[in-house]
Amino acid sequence: MASTARPSRQRRPGVPGPAVAPAELVVVTTSAGPRITPIALRENRSARAHLDRILPDAAHLVPIFGPDNRLAARLAGTPQASAACDYLSYFTVQGQAGDLGELADRLRRDDAVAAAYVKPAAELPLAPLTENVAAPDAPAVTPDFRDRQGYLDAAPTGIDAAWAHTRPGGLGAGVRVIDIEGAWRFTHEDLRQNQGGVIGGTSSTDLGWRNHGTAVAGEISGDLNAVGVTGIAPEAHIRAISVFGIGSATAIRSAADTLDPGDVLLIELHRPGPRFDYRGQPDQRGYIAVEWWPDDFAAIRYAVGRGIVVVEAAGNGNENLDDPVYDARPGDFPATWHNPFRGGSADSGAVLVGAGAPPPGLHGRDHGPARSRLPFSNYGARLDVQGWGREVTTTGYGDLQGGGDEDLWYTDEFSGTSSASPIVVGAVAAYQGIRGSNRATPDEIRSLLRDTGSPQTAVPGRPAGQRIGNLPDLRAMLGRG
Repeated sequence: MASTARPSRQRRPGVPGPAVAPAELVVVTTSAGPRITPIALRENRSARAHLDRILPDAAHLVPIFGPDNRLAARLAGTPQASAACDYLSYFTVQGQAGDLGELADRLRRDDAVAAAYVKPAAELPLAPLTENVAAPDAPAVTPDFRDRQGYLDAAPTGIDAAWAHTRPGGLGAGVRVIDIEGAWRFTHEDLRQNQGGVIGGTSSTDLGWRNHGTAVAGEISGDLNAVGVTGIAPEAHIRAISVFGIGSATAIRSAADTLDPGDVLLIELHRPGPRFDYRGQPDQRGYIAVEWWPDDFAAIRYAVGRGIVVVEAAGNGNENLDDPVYDARPGDFPATWHNPFRGGSADSGAVLVGAGAPPPGLHGRDHGPARSRLPFSNYGARLDVQGWGREVTTTGYGDLQGGGDEDLWYTDEFSGTSSASPIVVGAVAAYQGIRGSNRATPDEIRSLLRDTGSPQTAVPGRPAGQRIGNLPDLRAMLGRG
């Protein structure tokens, strides 16, 4: 069991949250038909050249699923091959484009454009800290914080990663993971093994983004050693792609092209949705999973179609994703858009993760019954599974162990659907490692996560019917799989 003792620390002044990623202007051109043919390629390139002439001189269209002449080969043999031409239609506007809203209006008036919309800035689904503290400087040798990582323990407290570590492949051997967000500290003392660094986008220089990515990496693949934390799947090979400079859909597509079937892609982002302004409060109420936006949905479908297990934060908006408000198609979205939170034919195929409470008393705090929905977590029938949304001990931030060297920082307050989603990624990587060459498909993984695990519990005002799903149980997953 994890220790409930809390180290003696001093409060510090509030630290500003991470900067937001830039808003993105997405353009969807009219489709030339379902399949990619030489004629479809010529028409698509002609439309792109035409629209580039409409854009300001310092801006240009970039295909999200490019290069276009290789798209058919990348999708050959996948469920997406029959509609491959649709992917040719998605572009982002890069460069100095001026007022994005005004430019989107102008583009929508062109016959070559099926849709043009501005996506709100992507942000990190990190819940506010319950307190903001600074730890003393790091000692000569970092202690072993494993006893604070209750999420590694046996079910129903944790996900039984400690048991999985005793099984061949249960450390995530052979599995590759790519994290989609904004920045990381891969020089951290506990992230030296099985780390591939940043392979796409431009990392933000913002400390908030860097701490966040470092914390995510520590949960999944913190080094297996006698210091700091132990990752859920420490032998999984983790890399990262930043949304800065390329946008979220391009980052997802790039990751999908890098991974193999059965590998794992993590999306650590959320955005303000259509209900964000309904209270007018400066918080994350109304933030939702990124798959609601058409290009991100298409990129996730592309990845899942290639056999990649996509794990996506559901968001911290305290939103019921079953609400009919999400059925209303924004006027600037494509006419073919359907609400992905309804599932069925409109399902993205991603594993959607909510945030549940850790065991009461952990680290001296109480967030309600274990596995009950935390107040900020989105919920609904579309959610597949939960992870701990509070009290996650991992690398980064410096509230558990601090000082002047970021490479020695640790936290036990990582939170939100931000901290919940890497727990699920770690469970999937450990499970796939044990399966070896006989990897489960994305659909099989979702079914296992829904059908096994420690059940969601209720708390007054947040009944179990506000679905965030079960907490994974690796031993049960292996028993069923």
